[in-house]
Amino acid sequence: MLASIKSNHLQSESKKLGMMYFRVAIVLFGAQLLMGLIAAIQFIMPGFLFEIFDFSVARMVHINALVVWMLYAMLGAVYYMIPDETGMETVGVGLGKLAFWVLTVAVTIVVLVYIFVQVGSGSESTIWLINEGREYLEAPRWADIGIVVVVLVFYWNVFTTFMKGQKTGIMTVMVANLMALAGLYLAGMFYTDNISMDQFWWWWVIHLWVEATWEVFVGTLAAYALIKIINAKREIVEMWLWIEVLMLFGSGILGLGHHYFWIGTPEYWWEIGALFSALEPVPLVAMFVHVLYDWGKEQGIAEQEGHKNVMRNGPAMAWIVANAFGNFLGAGVWGFFHTLPQVNIYTHGTQFTAAHGHLAFFGAYATILIGMMYLGLQGAYGIKTLKATFKSKMGIVLIISGVLGMTVALTIAGYEQVLVERAELGAGWNAFFAAQELPWYVQAQTWRAIMGVVTFVGFIYLVWDLLTIGKQARLAQQAEA
Repeated sequence: MLASIKSNHLQSESKKLGMMYFRVAIVLFGAQLLMGLIAAIQFIMPGFLFEIFDFSVARMVHINALVVWMLYAMLGAVYYMIPDETGMETVGVGLGKLAFWVLTVAVTIVVLVYIFVQVGSGSESTIWLINEGREYLEAPRWADIGIVVVVLVFYWNVFTTFMKGQKTGIMTVMVANLMALAGLYLAGMFYTDNISMDQFWWWWVIHLWVEATWEVFVGTLAAYALIKIINAKREIVEMWLWIEVLMLFGSGILGLGHHYFWIGTPEYWWEIGALFSALEPVPLVAMFVHVLYDWGKEQGIAEQEGHKNVMRNGPAMAWIVANAFGNFLGAGVWGFFHTLPQVNIYTHGTQFTAAHGHLAFFGAYATILIGMMYLGLQGAYGIKTLKATFKSKMGIVLIISGVLGMTVALTIAGYEQVLVERAELGAGWNAFFAAQELPWYVQAQTWRAIMGVVTFVGFIYLVWDLLTIGKQARLAQQAEA
């Protein structure tokens, strides 16, 4: 009995570390949305905060905060799920806490430099101290090295725990995928004078790091969450997880070719890349549909026998549903219809890309990570069943409505650019500026800003709910007992 209590106490240390990562993630999520709002306003009011907080800075912080908050939430999710999957405490959890504080201090410094220093001379010292000037990978070189060290510490903790504990299919895929997650980031840490070669390696990070390894990572989280929430059959979720890994070699690696259209690689990459890049979300949707179908059948049998299967975490399940279909729409549908070479020659560099990016990142990653935060709260407060509150529902409805609204608005803006800037005016500089002054474009960008406000209001409800739902549910559980 004492050994069991001690084990539970030790396991909670890893889960506590996971919750620490979640807290920073939600703060950075808010920063990302705030910077996005500023940038959206500057699209329709170019003079807004001019020479105080320019569009280039707001956009840079917006994009980098997106990547970093998701990375925080991913690390937190792994630390949270390790004890459940391996049956033991995370090895080196103390070192993990040290790495957390190192990463948090580094991120804080980098963000402050982005905001207050903003620009540099373009010298070697700028690359090391201010930013590297490469989209999505703008962290200065010292921070790049720090991120690698932190991720290596994290991977060592996970790998060592995995080797000592139980070896489930979910953790096997997770450990193999984390090796790629850590390794592929290194491709973005060097640069060449040849812009085509530099872009080639840069896209290895952007596509294989985000669109391949992150997709498999999301699959492991979905598999774990479905088991925890509705007691899904492990053999089913792990089967689809292995299918996801197999498809990685097509959807992730071959799908990379849809970026090669513009950097001088052979033409056969166009069709290969466009075809396979649309397949990424298929196994995750199939996993969800298969599990939900089985759960529905079991629910019917249980009701006939006079009892009911309980959904243990309503808010988390809602966000996982959003993930399954948001991933399919954002990464699949919106990604596919503008990456075909015959279409991309017109849509490349327009707001079509932004529409795909917003819905894909939100649908594929943000949704599942928010769901994991709700699972973390359930564990932290020791709640058997976590039910959705009014704030939970408002948060998910407003955020999803806002992101879908932004996506539609940006799609309309991109359509106007294709018709006017590309097809009619020949894609020159004059065409670019002329297209941005026409009513369709201006109205679409205005609606993008309005939907951004809707998203931010939803975020406020989400944070409010995350701060209160655990305490309320625990009090309700104690009252029932």
